Amino acid sequence: MALPKLETAKYSVEIPSTKQTIEFRPFLVKEEKILIQAQESGDTDQIIKALKDIIRVCTFEKVKPNDLTLFDLEYIFLQLRARSVGEEVDFKIKCEECDRQNVVTLDLTEVKIKWPEKKIDNKIKLSDSVGVVLRPIRVKDMNKIEGDITESIIASIESIYDEDNVYPTDEASKKELVAFVDSLSHSHLEVIQEYIENQPKLEHVLKYTCLHCGHKNEYTLSGLADFFI
Repeated sequence: MALPKLETAKYSVEIPSTKQTIEFRPFLVKEEKILIQAQESGDTDQIIKALKDIIRVCTFEKVKPNDLTLFDLEYIFLQLRARSVGEEVDFKIKCEECDRQNVVTLDLTEVKIKWPEKKIDNKIKLSDSVGVVLRPIRVKDMNKIEGDITESIIASIESIYDEDNVYPTDEASKKELVAFVDSLSHSHLEVIQEYIENQPKLEHVLKYTCLHCGHKNEYTLSGLADFFI
């Protein structure tokens, strides 16, 4: 006997970095189980893998999670979670004045990407003839860069150019890229690191008045882990 199949709703979301609009469906129980297992493991790599798998299937295989920026992945998953589990999340937050807890409700659909106030050119000239074009770090590079400055810089360089050619870093060997980064000066590193640190991020400021003492509080949520992972 064939059981009836449930229809799932479709929604749309704009990828922050590209402004491309994509369709998605809410994640189902089978996908939520994968996420819960990853969360319970406490393993960052497993959590990121679960997020990528869920985003891929819920966007009908139209999105390649590895090619997303970290803020793209966080924002898209936030929209998925809002449509799948519920738009409102309650946080228990201590008042900065009286140190007593308050329950503060956040509507996830109100959370936006915070864009940096200072715009830094992604094309950086290193000498009269050589320069680099930078890019936001992609999800596929996340497991390589933790605590490693060289890997962070390599992941942030999209291409290297001189007077005659452009050299995409995806086509260069690891040995060549490490040698190039090792040849940079301290001032070069500072400019590149400023670009890395000035990337958009998932952020929201919760404003609430303490129910116990009346103090007006502000609490900043930043990154997916602050929201619910």
